[in-house]
Amino acid sequence: MPRKRVNRRKPQSRTRRKVTLPRLPKIKRGLIANFFILGGVLGATYFGTLWLVDRSINAVRIEGSFEHVSAVQVEAAMAPYLDQGFLSLNLNTVQNAIVALPWVEEASIRRSWPAALNVALVEERAAARWNEQGLLNVRGELFVSLASHIPAELPRLNGPAGSELGVAKRFFAMEAELEQRGLMAVELTLDERGSWVLGLSNGMQVRFGAVSVDERAGRFFRAFDRMLQPLTEQINYVDMRYTNGFAIGWKSPAKTRLADNGETRPNA
Repeated sequence: MPRKRVNRRKPQSRTRRKVTLPRLPKIKRGLIANFFILGGVLGATYFGTLWLVDRSINAVRIEGSFEHVSAVQVEAAMAPYLDQGFLSLNLNTVQNAIVALPWVEEASIRRSWPAALNVALVEERAAARWNEQGLLNVRGELFVSLASHIPAELPRLNGPAGSELGVAKRFFAMEAELEQRGLMAVELTLDERGSWVLGLSNGMQVRFGAVSVDERAGRFFRAFDRMLQPLTEQINYVDMRYTNGFAIGWKSPAKTRLADNGETRPNA
């Protein structure tokens, strides 16, 4: 029998594709060494210069005209920080220490080559007396709790602890209204019950009570413009704690008179 022919195919060889990778530039070892050498030189130069320049501070100059802050106080506040060096000294830290002194409102510090500091100060301006021995600035902030000297011309504001800003704000607003009418406010008191009493330079008091104070203040100024202005030297007090009117207490022994048609008893 004839043999069957078997067709055997030769396996086709697979062609492999060559992938060409980009060649990275050769880095010379000498270039790397030079880079590190240069960095070391620059670093040494920087820190060496810093070491030479960051010397101890040898002078403090205080600028500005002030009456209640002394140079001794300022230097004492700065003393704990002056051994840190001319450049390493944190100016903000020193500035905060100076501002914390009584009577200092603002302070600025700048370096003066080669090893000095210039300090410029602005003093607080007392606008009012607070209770017995405190002082308020023009923003109504208590900046001295126990003042050794209080100018006699300052108005006196009284109130519970923590009420300084509210009392000062109300006083300044009323003071502006009174000045337009030729009067001067000298005292404003807020008592523990929340009741307000305003004192004027001519001895007259205005009692506003504890509620609707702004509304009652407006009624007082309108009443003053209409009828009270020519009588101010004769009035001991004006009581605005009535719903539809107010009461007048006279300096003479005459009876207290109720103005307008209001209730006979004051409200809070």
